[in-house]
Amino acid sequence: MKKYFITGLLVWVPLGITLWVLNLTISTMDQTLLLLPEYWHPDRVLGLHIPGLGIILTLGVVLLTGLLIRNVFGQRLWEGSEKAMLHVPFVGSIYKGVKQVSDTLLSGSGNSFRKVLLVRYPHPQAWSLAFQTSVPGEVADKFDDPYVAVFIPTTPSPVNGFYFFVRKADTIELDMTVDVALRSIVSMGVVADSETAKHRAVAQAPD
Repeated sequence: MKKYFITGLLVWVPLGITLWVLNLTISTMDQTLLLLPEYWHPDRVLGLHIPGLGIILTLGVVLLTGLLIRNVFGQRLWEGSEKAMLHVPFVGSIYKGVKQVSDTLLSGSGNSFRKVLLVRYPHPQAWSLAFQTSVPGEVADKFDDPYVAVFIPTTPSPVNGFYFFVRKADTIELDMTVDVALRSIVSMGVVADSETAKHRAVAQAPD
């Protein structure tokens, strides 16, 4: 009886959480419909509520914003708006922190995570997955040996973590993509995708 119950949980828990996240995402995006004039609301035009129409409007707003910011006028307008926002107490500090994280993760200018490393944390006998980032020039000049900057994410929420400078000789570089490492961290090592299984098979293959 117990094994059947656990098997059922293994089916319904991830399915239920997935449906809950999808419902939350769709409901949140549907709030963008409130930006439209009341007589343009789909509920009023069509006479019925269709969940998910806000996703189309959200994608359209994001694409339109990208097009506007790409030209000189839009870029200058946004830079001025950002400077004004950064001077607003409390709001400016929150926005600055969130922007730095999003620029690091989403920017295509080479500021994102470079490599996946193993570093000794939280004590010398333990190893943790870490992502190599950039060492500020002023900091690098203070070291005699080569050092790397690493971000050690927490489990299961990789958006939080610790930022350290570690001697390069004390790290182990892994042949693992950032996506695979993130999935491993989020799932606490439970998820074994095809790439991980392939590396394991190669390592266990006889010479």
